[in-house]
This record gives sequence, structure tokens and C-alpha cells, in this order.
Amino acid sequence: MGSSTGTARHSFRRRFTIVVALVAAVAVACLLPRWWCGRDADQWYRGDPATVRGLAEEMVAFEDDDDQWRAGGGADRVVGMWGLLAHQMTALGLAQVSLEHPEWRDRYAPVVTRAAVKSLLPQLRSEFTSSWHGRDGLAELDSPDGHAYLSYPALALGMARLVDPAFPPHLAAQHDALIRAFERRLLASPTGLLDTFPGEAYPTDVAAVAAAIAVHGRATGTDHTAVIAHWAQQVRAVQIDRDTGLVIQRMGVDGRAHDAPRASGTGLAAYFAGFADRALAEELAAELFDQQRNLLGFSAIDEYGDGHSGNGDMDSGPLILGISMSATGFALAPARAFGHREKFTRLYRTTDLFGLPLRSGDRTRFATGGVIGNALLLAFLTSGPELAR
Repeated sequence: MGSSTGTARHSFRRRFTIVVALVAAVAVACLLPRWWCGRDADQWYRGDPATVRGLAEEMVAFEDDDDQWRAGGGADRVVGMWGLLAHQMTALGLAQVSLEHPEWRDRYAPVVTRAAVKSLLPQLRSEFTSSWHGRDGLAELDSPDGHAYLSYPALALGMARLVDPAFPPHLAAQHDALIRAFERRLLASPTGLLDTFPGEAYPTDVAAVAAAIAVHGRATGTDHTAVIAHWAQQVRAVQIDRDTGLVIQRMGVDGRAHDAPRASGTGLAAYFAGFADRALAEELAAELFDQQRNLLGFSAIDEYGDGHSGNGDMDSGPLILGISMSATGFALAPARAFGHREKFTRLYRTTDLFGLPLRSGDRTRFATGGVIGNALLLAFLTSGPELAR
């Protein structure tokens, strides 16, 4: 009897030990990645100087290398539209860092201006110029056509003008003329849409137009209230899908949808809207966060709203079970700007997992995104409440 009891107790202890070990293993498997990938989230959310400066210095190094390459007669390091975005987002990110950390303004403001000027290079706009049958949007500011892609360099120039006291006067005059053209075109549009390609409008690009106009107002003291109000009204009336609350990705200038409502466009529009209209940006962010999918402390953004599906494109990036890594990165900006710490942390864990941050000396980069990925993340990770007015 005693032997049987002892054997039973030994068997129970053995099974109990195995169960405890399995539970511990599962807990470690669940908690370790969550901790590891989120270890820098709070520093980014708080704008920790050491954390922010690592990525900022990486983008300064990119601009310095690009200058040296050009001085030696080399071609563009990053070509076409990707080059335009790399320089433009570098300008925005470094300008935001300068606003949040004024003690670094002397270091970064000149680089902001250099990057903004490069975003105007004709060879980086060649795809758009070709689509307009060789017509350069900068050369025909009196045209009624939208050329909304010029919002990206226009916004970069505005941010440079905001932080750089040495911003060149001739560049300021060119910036003023571009903003006047956009203001005139936007006020004349009953749908609040301007075409990027002939007959094809992207609400996200038009949000960048509104952002560029708003930042110009901050930099120069010009009153752009009427055009910003008109744009915001038409976003709510025309450009947002009633069922999902998401921004329609592509439209005709007449307001007809050419694509589904999607999270990637909504996320980027929320970031740009933050420069122009805080209330609208918060509305877009709320709908974007409804697309958030959570697992084990990680979050990602589902590209398509209920009732819609698709394969995504260059805006969304490759979709994984409907999840867009681009939209996930875009969502970091409104999460930080509007004080959603928990959402920011979950989104950052996913960004860290797929982005693979690497540190080298005083610089930090995300390995998988390349230059454009690092430029975008600098802009989104440093988007702050001082921009959402």
C-alpha cells in the first residue's frame, strides 16, 4: 500500500513538474518577444534624446553622403519618387526633432533645408512629369491642374522655413508661389480634391497639400484659415467612406471612388492632417485604430475595412493576411501625437520585430526598410502634439 502511494505521489510530482515547465516555457515564449521588441517604445514615446538622436544622425549621414556623391558627379543615391520621399521625410523628421529639442536646431536646421531643396530636383519628379505628358508642375503654377505630388516638397520647404533662420530668400519666394497655387486650386475644387496624375486624385496627397499650406501659415504668419476649412469640410463630406470611416485611397477629382477605403491612405492622411486640422486628424486616427489587430502584446493594422478586400500596392506594401506593415508604421504618428501610449507601444513592438533596429556608434537604423524606411520612421516616431494644431 505504501509503495503504491509513493509511486502515485512520484508520478503526480513528475506530471506537475512537466506542467509547470510547459507553463513557464509558454510564458517566456509569449513575454520575451513582447519585452525585447518593446524595450525602446517608451523612450520613443517620451522623445528620449539619446534614442531620437541615433536615428536623426543616421539621416544626417545619409544627406551628407548624398551631397558628397553628387559633388563627385554621381547619380542619385535613391532614384525617382522614392528619392523624393526619402529627402522629404528626412526634412520633416529632422524639423520635428528640432522643434521638440530646440537645443539641436543649429545642428539639424541646415540639413532640413538641404533635404527639402533636394526634394525639388527634377529627376526625382520625372515619373510625375511624364504622366503629365512632359509638363513640369513647377513650371506652370498658373495652371488649374492639381499636380498634388508637389505637396511633398512644399511641406518640406515649409518645415525648413519654420526651423532654419538662414532659409534662402529666393527659395522662400518659390515656396510662396507654390503655396499660392495650391491655395487657389484647392479653393476652386468643389470636392476638395486635386489630381496627382491626370484625372487621378489621392486624398492622402491632398492632405499633404493642406499640411503644406498650414505650415506655410505658421512660418510666415499668413492666414490660410478659409482654405484649410474648405479642405477639411470636403474630406468629411466626400473623401471618407461612410461605412468604414476610412479614407478612399484613389478618387477622381469629381469625387468618384477609384479604389477601396484603406488603412494605409488613412494613416498617412492622419499624419498630414495633424499639421492642418487637429480635430480631423483625430477623427481619422480613431478610424485607423479600429483597424488595429492585437496578438500577444503586438499590434498591426488591417489594410481593408469590412466589406472590402484586395492585394494592396506600393502604398500598403505587401500584405500578410491582410495586414499592412506600411499602415502599421504610419499609425505610430497619430498614436504618439494624440497621446495613445498603449497603442503606440503595441505598434512599436511590431515595427521593431520587422524593422530590425541596429545600433552602430551614435547612430541607429532599421535594417529592413533601407533609407526610405528610416526616413519615414524618423518622421512618424517624432510626430508630436506641437504639430497637431
